[in-house]
Amino acid sequence: MSVPAMRFSVAPMLDWTDRHCRFFLRQISRHALLYTEMVTTGAILHGRGDYLAYSSEEHPLALQLGGSDPQDLARCARIAAERGYDEINLNVGCPSDRVQNGRFGACLMAAPDLVARCVAAMRAEANIPVTVKTRIGIDHQDSYEFLQSFIEQVSAAGCSSFIVHARKAWLSGLSPKENRDIPPLDYPRVYRLKQDYPQLTIAINGGISSIDAVLQHLEHVDGVMVGREAYQNPYLLADIDRLVYGDNAPVPSRHQVVRQMLPYIDEQLRQGNQLAHVTRHMLGLFQGLPGARAWRRHLSEQACRRGADTETVLAAMAHVPEVGR
Repeated sequence: MSVPAMRFSVAPMLDWTDRHCRFFLRQISRHALLYTEMVTTGAILHGRGDYLAYSSEEHPLALQLGGSDPQDLARCARIAAERGYDEINLNVGCPSDRVQNGRFGACLMAAPDLVARCVAAMRAEANIPVTVKTRIGIDHQDSYEFLQSFIEQVSAAGCSSFIVHARKAWLSGLSPKENRDIPPLDYPRVYRLKQDYPQLTIAINGGISSIDAVLQHLEHVDGVMVGREAYQNPYLLADIDRLVYGDNAPVPSRHQVVRQMLPYIDEQLRQGNQLAHVTRHMLGLFQGLPGARAWRRHLSEQACRRGADTETVLAAMAHVPEVGR
């Protein structure tokens, strides 16, 4: 995967960025780098389901792994590379209790030597980029020097790309949701990291909710990762190809995006999936337009009913006037 792909990405979000969500987002942007939900090494190595399934249309696509055992991570990295993923990302940013109990996520910032061993093991088994998503600090270990030490040790093991959530994480006392909002953002610290380590690829994450903000950050760092805003207002991605990647190809309108989804939805229904499994990710498509509320209500109420199909989607879309984008 080339570095330009990292210039804009959609964050890995548990219960949100599943394969249906990613296929939908790909209809809006051809170039944005998409991430899976975090998948634990245990789920891949010992789970009964196929946690790595995806559609070829989702590329460029990164797998985010949760784990701290170098051998298990190496095995998963090899499997991911064989399955055709474009990048493997190690989660060193999630602060939830469940993640900490498994000794992965943000608590790993306190063990940079272990993270370095994990990165080295993954790189030895996979011929695709291995990246790390981290915070700027944890608890009272939140100095710039602490962040520097972490970056230096992990980069020495072969990681040249970091996605940095510009907030520290509190490992106790705050919920995962509160950890996304309460610790203050410190964008200048991430900018400084790029200045001090120009040889590394540094992407920024946290609180970014507009195209203007994306472009402003790109003046200081190599990439921008957007999370909740990209999910709740997915048509934000419509300008990414042109403004971030210089691709002036026509952008589909919101209505065209829905129509492009219909063959995929038909296929999922044939496989036994419920309509709501796909359309729950599409609820924010018409955000800010007349009829958006009726679109959301119709899909929310009807898509979970027996027999719901693409006609249900078209009926929901009829609530929204078709006027350009």
